[in-house]
Amino acid sequence: MIGSPTKALAARRHCGDRGILLRTADCRLRTVRARYDAAATTEENRRHWANADHLSANAANNPTVRRILRARARYEVANNSYARGIVLTLANDVVGTGPRLQLLTDNDSANRTVEQAFVQWAEAVRLAEKLRTLRMARAESGEVFALLTANPALQTLVKLDLRLIEADQVATPMEAVDRRPKAEGSPASARSLQPAASVDGIVFDAFGNPVEYHLLRGHPGDASAIGPSLLGFDRVPASAMLHYFRTDRPGQSRGIPEITPALPLFAQLRRYTLAVIAAAETAADFAAVLYTDAPANGEADPVEPMDLVELERRMATVLPGGWKLGQVAAEQPATTYGEFKQQILNEIARCLNMPFNVAAGNSSGYNYASGRLDHQTYYKSIRVDQAHMGRVVLDPLLRAWLDEATLVEGLLPQSLRRIGAMPEHQWFWDGMEHVDPAKEASAQATRLSSHTTTLAYEYARQGRDWEAELRQRAKEVALMNELGLSVAQATPAAPATSPADNQENEDGPNAQNPAAD
Repeated sequence: MIGSPTKALAARRHCGDRGILLRTADCRLRTVRARYDAAATTEENRRHWANADHLSANAANNPTVRRILRARARYEVANNSYARGIVLTLANDVVGTGPRLQLLTDNDSANRTVEQAFVQWAEAVRLAEKLRTLRMARAESGEVFALLTANPALQTLVKLDLRLIEADQVATPMEAVDRRPKAEGSPASARSLQPAASVDGIVFDAFGNPVEYHLLRGHPGDASAIGPSLLGFDRVPASAMLHYFRTDRPGQSRGIPEITPALPLFAQLRRYTLAVIAAAETAADFAAVLYTDAPANGEADPVEPMDLVELERRMATVLPGGWKLGQVAAEQPATTYGEFKQQILNEIARCLNMPFNVAAGNSSGYNYASGRLDHQTYYKSIRVDQAHMGRVVLDPLLRAWLDEATLVEGLLPQSLRRIGAMPEHQWFWDGMEHVDPAKEASAQATRLSSHTTTLAYEYARQGRDWEAELRQRAKEVALMNELGLSVAQATPAAPATSPADNQENEDGPNAQNPAAD
């Protein structure tokens, strides 16, 4: 019977591409044929999937493809106000005014000393500004490099600096490929560390770790970068170079612009806008037209076709017999113009996890509830970006800063003066402002009173250090006591709200008509 394990195993026999043979209860064999409709090639989908390929991540993102995508993405960001605004908003939301370091060692005094020294250095090198440029470059170029270098002009004891490098400048010219012979009799440990692959300016070892970067001495887009200057490059060790990009596929070594899926949409948006304007201008250019209802060769005074007549203000005139005066109807902008722009901007912003109202800078069609719901995905994406930037850029930068600061006598506490040491730490970013501060404060008080959160977590959500805030609050309370002021006098009373007001705040004043908000 089919229920027997042995017979059940024997009842199933694979028959290649024809399907699977199953033995039914009446001992007859039946062939089960199964397939995916998406894998079938038909006359309807043949042209749609014509460009689908089986290339690897590095083969698909070859230097030629990346160069074309970078050029087109930069063109759109430079000439399309929506593209520029989206990229700027993304960089401002991710980086904000810059990250703030908090050490988590047991020595509070040493923590504050290091944090203050790092803040002074970060302001000297304009770290926040460079991080915003990094985020913008990742969106429009797909990747960006940062070289850790020494800058003697810095007014700080630590001379470490961060020099941003465009993706075009990290490449290996064909004439400069390393052809050094490999050692044949080297031990296994030495052979494993030898370069195993090179992907357009990045050399990897056998484990996939970057070993060195090939930095061109001139940007390929510079007018002076011709001849020998374009072929010359420097070998930069991996420890001195930061590579910031998003890995979308396993084995991917170089990045492509994040707005790549939206590039055709940007072009369609601009073409449609120009077409609407051209149609409206064409209709407006004709002040009036002469037309007749008479049939061909009918009774009407002769008039030269396409003849032009100069019109004067406050003029009365007589038309030729059989002719009427009219105007070209202005059909543009069409009634669907605004809806088309809204839908295409929504599709453009989707590849960046950005809601429409943020991309368009317009929340007129949102109520309170829909605005909060749309922002949840966006804020989660922002937190992911911040964590990625902290791991790829800020952590290696902090390690390099600590290594150099260790060599400066008296700058770091003795407990933290160890080369290569990385103390436990975290990065604070600007918090996202709540659209209803009263509701957020009430929820925060409830969480604290029920012990489901901590002050450290609540302050971290606002991008602030809880220890620094509590010390500042203690100073304020001490000063108020010294001046004879009570905390109750200094705290303004919260306005009373009715249940109806709370419902209105939750749903918005025009929840049934979002367009009226």
